[in-house]
Amino acid sequence: MKNVAVIGAGTMGNGIAHVFAQNNFNVHLIDISQDAIDKGLKTITNNLDRLVAKEKISESVKSQTLANILTFTEIAKGVKNCDLIVEAATENIDLKLKIFKELDKEAPQKAILASNTSSISITKIAAVTSRPENVIGMHFMNPVPIMQLVEIIKGYNTSEEVTNSIVKLSEKLGKVPVTVNDYPGFVANRILMPMLNEAIETLYNGVAGVYEIDTVMKLGMAHPMGPLQLADFIGLDVCLSILNVLYDGFKNPKYAPCPLLVNMVQAGKLGVKSGEGFYDYATSKKAEKIAKQFS
Repeated sequence: MKNVAVIGAGTMGNGIAHVFAQNNFNVHLIDISQDAIDKGLKTITNNLDRLVAKEKISESVKSQTLANILTFTEIAKGVKNCDLIVEAATENIDLKLKIFKELDKEAPQKAILASNTSSISITKIAAVTSRPENVIGMHFMNPVPIMQLVEIIKGYNTSEEVTNSIVKLSEKLGKVPVTVNDYPGFVANRILMPMLNEAIETLYNGVAGVYEIDTVMKLGMAHPMGPLQLADFIGLDVCLSILNVLYDGFKNPKYAPCPLLVNMVQAGKLGVKSGEGFYDYATSKKAEKIAKQFS
């Protein structure tokens, strides 16, 4: 496996492309928006510059990493001759199904089709293809170049051969792969999202303020980031989408999203990416510093 396509040049997509390219894979970064591609390449370059400044990589490694990336605005051209395609589009089931239908049509027959979905059923995604045994989940964590975990999700029909090959591939990237079965939210978000939702409920019920809730969890539970800050970082729209998947999948009220979260998303306060969520990233110097760290 040497040629990899990544669908989506956003936060997760450009991070995934960066990691593959830095490990000497030939990467095709695909997005329908040239602006998104340009922004993604700028983010990759900035992240590589940080690594050079910290003397973790050399200038030659940076140059080679960028040279390993080709960009495309059409899926059909971008996936040609690729061994693995990783979809990293928005967490929207209809969009993902549309992309996988096109991938099934355009990608080489032996290619593995992976989704970076954080909650949507791999089995459901695989069902729209003619190769469900070759469809798998590769849930990278954000920021991708830094976080070690890759949650590998086996769909109902995913073959053992494909699963084993993706495990080995993840290890070649310097990641720690953990294989899980295909249930709503998998492991990471099935545990994480109810905690974030409970933190939002705690704020909604007036138990404490944003700073107080995050400080308790950071200092009392040794979390590196408070739950409300983390929700901002993930994106409140993404959190809401995942909670809806969990609620629809399990029909258990404990997964129902807090009304405050719903209202904030409807108001366009999505966290770091919109400039405001539980923190104001435009006026708060501390929050602005957090935002720049992950841009």
